[in-house]
Amino acid sequence: MTSKKDALFLQQGAAQAAAMLRAIGNEHRLVVLCLLIEHGEMTAGSLQEQVGLSPSALSQHLARMRAEGLVTYRRESQTLHYRIDNPDAARLIATLKSIFCP
Repeated sequence: MTSKKDALFLQQGAAQAAAMLRAIGNEHRLVVLCLLIEHGEMTAGSLQEQVGLSPSALSQHLARMRAEGLVTYRRESQTLHYRIDNPDAARLIATLKSIFCP
C-alpha cells in the first residue's frame, strides 16, 4: 500500500518526466540532442547543416531547449558551441539513441 508521501513523490516524479518528454518530444529536437550526444559539442552552424532546418527554425528549437535547461552554449567570438546541460536528459537521449538509432 502506498502512503500519501509516496504518492506525492510519484506524482512529482511523473510531472518532471512529463515536462522533459514534452521538451524533447519533437523530431528535430531529438535529432539535435542525438547529435550532441554523439559529438559532445557542436556549433550552431554544424547543427544546422546536419539537421537541415533553416537557421531561424533551428534557433527556435535551441531557444526552447535552453529555456527547458536541456542545452547550454559557450560563445567563442561570434560562434556558439552547444552541448547538453542536463545529465538526466543526456541519459534519456542516450538510451533512446541506443534503442532507435543503434
